[in-house]
Amino acid sequence: MLYAFIAEDRVGTLDQRLAARPAHLARLQALQAEGRLVIAGPCPAIDSPDPGPAGFSGSLIIAEFPSLEAARAWADADPYIAAGVYEKVTVKPFKKALPA
Repeated sequence: MLYAFIAEDRVGTLDQRLAARPAHLARLQALQAEGRLVIAGPCPAIDSPDPGPAGFSGSLIIAEFPSLEAARAWADADPYIAAGVYEKVTVKPFKKALPA
């Protein structure tokens, strides 16, 4: 089943985010290589594709996991959690409707 990961950054953690980014991306690339990643990306803190020092307000990931428990365990092991970037991560089952 698909799961949506809605993560909210702590304010003022851009440096920690940038430092942990390679490890964070490696986990997403592993999901992609397994054919389980639908979409992933950060949410700029301002209305710009390159927010510069404003940084990011969080992230959105949609990926396939065998269960909600497995999805939550994967989220809990994210390098952004260890680095103190994410303040909150919500994991919800997701049903893709479009595009078909």
